[in-house]
Amino acid sequence: MRWKLVLFALLGLVVSPAMAAPPLEKGAKESSTAQKQSQETPAAARPPEGAMVMVPAGEFMMGSAAGDSDEKPEHKVYVDAFSMDVYEVTVGQYAAFLQAKGIDFPSDWKTMNQSANQNRPIANVDSTEASFYCKWVGKRLPTEAEWEKAARGTDGRIYPWGNDAPTPLHANFAKSEWNNHAVLAPVGSFEAGKSPYGLYDMAGNVWEWVSDLYDYNYYKVSPAKNPTGPSTGGTRAVRGGAWNSNPRALRSANRSLISPTDQGLNGFRCAKS
Repeated sequence: MRWKLVLFALLGLVVSPAMAAPPLEKGAKESSTAQKQSQETPAAARPPEGAMVMVPAGEFMMGSAAGDSDEKPEHKVYVDAFSMDVYEVTVGQYAAFLQAKGIDFPSDWKTMNQSANQNRPIANVDSTEASFYCKWVGKRLPTEAEWEKAARGTDGRIYPWGNDAPTPLHANFAKSEWNNHAVLAPVGSFEAGKSPYGLYDMAGNVWEWVSDLYDYNYYKVSPAKNPTGPSTGGTRAVRGGAWNSNPRALRSANRSLISPTDQGLNGFRCAKS
């Protein structure tokens, strides 16, 4: 009998400290658990170079009643499903294209093609060169309607990220000096500026070529399904604003125009049906 009493006493010494310990507060427990999970679960990986996202078929509001005259009337447009490059085409990607095709370098290529610039967007390409690259990778330039839907989604937002005014966390804009190619931000630099479909740099950095010719009054006669722009014209549309643009030019509905053969500081991204 005495050995049983001794055993119970020993068990009491082992168990009682745990029983006597104060309970962990709920908040502290949750904080500890969350901290452990955050340490064990890495942040979502950024899409790789060359990645595309699918933009589903459906309607969206194109243009802006509060925008410039060439953005009016605001109108409903149906666009078939398509895929769009997550990032603007980079210097590194374009360098591979030039090497494979053996064609002429764009202006200022020696400056652009430095190691520090390989992940910055290509610039100084005209619309034909941009189209040629997209064809080389089995894609094409997006239409204006595709570009705008990919940039702003279906909820009528002003900018890719929403309706808040742009800040340096959203986009590369409002710079005053070119400073060679270093003024451009590496693609994918602005998490806060992504579009509803996860596309980066749809505002700022470089103007982006689209496939449509430009017509100031096109929205007045544009078809309601899969518009592709006017059949004739001497200029082509570019979208998205650039490194030196003001906030108004960064609006997703904003339209600008340029000669198709003008290299300027234009870049691009590709789409695919």
